[in-house]
Amino acid sequence: MNIVYNSPHYAIVAYPVQQSFELLDKAAGRSLFIQGSVARDLRQAIDGIPKSERDEQSIDALLDEYCAGAARPIMVH
Repeated sequence: MNIVYNSPHYAIVAYPVQQSFELLDKAAGRSLFIQGSVARDLRQAIDGIPKSERDEQSIDALLDEYCAGAARPIMVH
């Protein structure tokens, strides 16, 4: 498990063995676990943002799209 992105609003945790990511929406208290083609698509989408435009705001906007409607509330057991 590696934290590969962390902003005040979102975090991305990578699970290399499973070739997956967990997206954490800190403000809404929700998370989304993605793997396979969806995880590859996210990686390509982030890599597709031109380096000159790749900042916290652009990555957070992309993560907002991925989490919209699919992320589940974070529950503590």
